Amino acid sequence: MPATTARSTTGRPAAPATVTASAGTQILLTNVTKHYGLATPAVDDVSLTIEPGEFMTLLGPSGSGKTTTLNLIAGFETLTSGAIEFNGADVSALPPHKRNLGMLFQNYALFPHMTVAQNVAYPLKERRLGKPEITRKVGEVLELVQLTGRDDHYPSQLSGGQQQRVALARAIVFGPNALLLDEPLGALDRNLRATLQAEIHRIHREVGTTFVFVTHDQEEAMNLSDRIALFNNGRIEQIGTPEALYESPETLFAARFLGDSNVFELSGPLGESIPWEDNVWSIAPETVSAQASAAEARVALVVRPEDVRIAVDGAEPPSGSNAVTATVRDIEYLGSYRMAVLSIGRGPTAGKARLGARESEVTEGQTVTAWWPVERQHLVAV
Repeated sequence: MPATTARSTTGRPAAPATVTASAGTQILLTNVTKHYGLATPAVDDVSLTIEPGEFMTLLGPSGSGKTTTLNLIAGFETLTSGAIEFNGADVSALPPHKRNLGMLFQNYALFPHMTVAQNVAYPLKERRLGKPEITRKVGEVLELVQLTGRDDHYPSQLSGGQQQRVALARAIVFGPNALLLDEPLGALDRNLRATLQAEIHRIHREVGTTFVFVTHDQEEAMNLSDRIALFNNGRIEQIGTPEALYESPETLFAARFLGDSNVFELSGPLGESIPWEDNVWSIAPETVSAQASAAEARVALVVRPEDVRIAVDGAEPPSGSNAVTATVRDIEYLGSYRMAVLSIGRGPTAGKARLGARESEVTEGQTVTAWWPVERQHLVAV
């Protein structure tokens, strides 16, 4: 039976009733800590507010604490200290089955002896819903994940992407307080990942519930998220929109983890200008992060490769820009663009500058001037 579509207050189509039992749950973590008896905690005093209906991604390298944090929200791990609240109610001591959360894992966790419809219906049967309601809800959610007509197939008859859609349908069919997704696309190839990213984004938009997504893939996080909590060594390094984290990193870890960066570590105090080797560079106050401006902070200057320009044959960079002499070590062809790999300074410091795909005046072995607009650099804490 097709889902009945209404209009939400934002003007976009509202989700079918089967998946709007919760319009979105606020998840509040306060000073959350998890110790396993090692020298440092796996999660170290993490505080985070996930707003109702938000797509929040926990991003970071392996061992950074993001999956442990997700398991604490789910109730699969117990807190060492701190508190977790759903819509203002403390759930810290509740077992997983009483938190009413949907879960989506990398390995799908489908029952191989059950059909698609039976897999999706399983959480509804556990909640003792009547057969007509189960049939209706299963039909609606299979339409949402675009698997109508696959009801009687078994998991072994489906592709990896289709199996993940079944797992997603099962995770949202009962209208959970929130959906927790733990590296759900990690087992898929690049093209299929991109397709399912678009599907997850669409389903989140239509369902309207809270999604908490764990990944170590920066592009995936940037593509899907309303906000990202970037984890490092059990703590949150920075929280913000994808644009904010990329355009305004606060620390060197954030700048390096989210995309390529040219990094110049500095030794002198911040003033109206900064020295680096034989160069003196200008500072734009708005590009200095709060952590970098703290007293006695170790600071680095970061500039993205797409913001670096190359001047050749003695050409002068524009007035007011920062510049440095460099040698072109290599030219990498990457389809829609090329990347000049640079040696900069006495060190030498490795650098990169993004070129157009057909830009040919820059050649390997050439001595050039690399320059960038002052407002496109970032001064971050090391």
